[in-house]
Amino acid sequence: MSASNEAFRTCDVTGFRVHRPAEWLIRVNAVAAVVCVLIGGIYGLLVALTRWPAVHLLDAAWYYRALSGHGLNMLIFWIIFFEVAGLYFGSAVVLNSRIAAPKVGWLAFILMVAGALLVNVSILRGKADVLMTSYPPLKAEPMYYLGVILFAVGALLAVILFFATLVVAKREKTYQGSVPLFTFGLTAAAIIAIFTLAHGAAIYVPTFLWSIGLLPGIDPAIYRTVWWGLGHPSQQINVAAMISIWYLIGTLTVGSKPVNEKVCRGAFLLYILFINLASAHHLLVDPGVSSTWKVWNTSYAMYLAVVASMIHAYTVPAAIELAQRRKGYNKSLFEWLRKAPWGNPAVAGMALSVFVFGFLGGLTGPILGTEQVNIIAHNTYRITGHFHGTVVGGTTLAFMALSYYIVPLIFRRQIAFPKLANLQVWLFGLGVAGLSATMMLAGSYGVPRRHWDIAFSGAPFGVEVNPAAYMWLALMGISAIIAAIGGALYCLIAVVTVFFGKRMDSPKDLTYPVSAPAPDAGTGIAPSL
Repeated sequence: MSASNEAFRTCDVTGFRVHRPAEWLIRVNAVAAVVCVLIGGIYGLLVALTRWPAVHLLDAAWYYRALSGHGLNMLIFWIIFFEVAGLYFGSAVVLNSRIAAPKVGWLAFILMVAGALLVNVSILRGKADVLMTSYPPLKAEPMYYLGVILFAVGALLAVILFFATLVVAKREKTYQGSVPLFTFGLTAAAIIAIFTLAHGAAIYVPTFLWSIGLLPGIDPAIYRTVWWGLGHPSQQINVAAMISIWYLIGTLTVGSKPVNEKVCRGAFLLYILFINLASAHHLLVDPGVSSTWKVWNTSYAMYLAVVASMIHAYTVPAAIELAQRRKGYNKSLFEWLRKAPWGNPAVAGMALSVFVFGFLGGLTGPILGTEQVNIIAHNTYRITGHFHGTVVGGTTLAFMALSYYIVPLIFRRQIAFPKLANLQVWLFGLGVAGLSATMMLAGSYGVPRRHWDIAFSGAPFGVEVNPAAYMWLALMGISAIIAAIGGALYCLIAVVTVFFGKRMDSPKDLTYPVSAPAPDAGTGIAPSL
């Protein structure tokens, strides 16, 4: 049954019919995401200042506690809360549809918040110093595993609600033709999420039963094999969502449209089919899978997903270049780039996200995921540098960039401190770029991936550390401080905007304008997303 007209409002800027229950679900998930990124960022700064030998801030117990909190809040809670808000926006709002079941959305949100709270309390109590992977025989208290399960169930409900809303939009014919590319990319992310969350349930439920004494033990090899069906694919959800956001930001800021949407959609399909094979590089020393499987997935099949990333690496900038050239920026080879709206933090954030993800995270992924290299590099800081380039420099920065449009459109308030907003993305982007690069360089000199003290002070055997490692770790610490300042500014701007920002009364009040599509890119915003 269709919702009444009173349940909708018309966005003055985009012309979308915004379903009010969906709008509230977007709001609360976005606020929860900002809270989690603040908590995770504080933990991350403490970890970085401990890995910097000259500072070495925390003792061993609190270091591993902070590392556990950093991983869960940044890699899981912050990103998934934001992605859930994005799923509701990409289905209900972009497709002018009602959300299928608002009560299910609220149940999902309550479960996710409850789960995140249980996990964080458990970590602060010192009862879950097991890091994000929580490999047996390490055991946390039952509340920790229960929290992860509740959060995962809530996220799964949100993903199911996204698919249900797509069905409603199709049945009620709230849009014309195919779904926009942005929504298509989110659909790819949601499909990967189903696979990922299923693995999480398959391994965390028996682990919870083990923690309360109902099971005698958990086989470590089985745990690792199944857990990495959750751990690595959860980051592939982010890749699909991040690239969808790149396309959306290009449309909103310069009116871009991909040269060939079929090619872009095909690349998202490659992600669905092959991107999870990259999980193999975490299992190279495990006896649970065969050598043939390891060689095939780390040397051949994995590159089918790399092809998809290479396609997006060309199509995203090409779409922006063509949109700029249609506007008359043709005087030189790069006038289209020089005349891009760099004063808009969404543009700067997207450009930095593409650069950091592509050159620091993306290029190093196929190298470090290859069996011959990974067997040497996996337990060094090189791996940590790689995924900070992908998940932080790529995904988190893209999410921050999109916030400067989503917050005004959904909360209907002008961005607070607009000049500071542009500085924020540059500080965070360049800080994370430095963080990622110096971690990888330190790892190339043998700095371990997780250990509290690289010198292994007090160990029965001495460990020689190349002096260059200390230099790179010092630069890593400085980069972490810069990134933390950028992250703190993001939280400040978001909070002040949401709770104290000036209300928008007309499209002229929009802090960063929505660009009209290029002359031959269609007549409306929605078909070009």
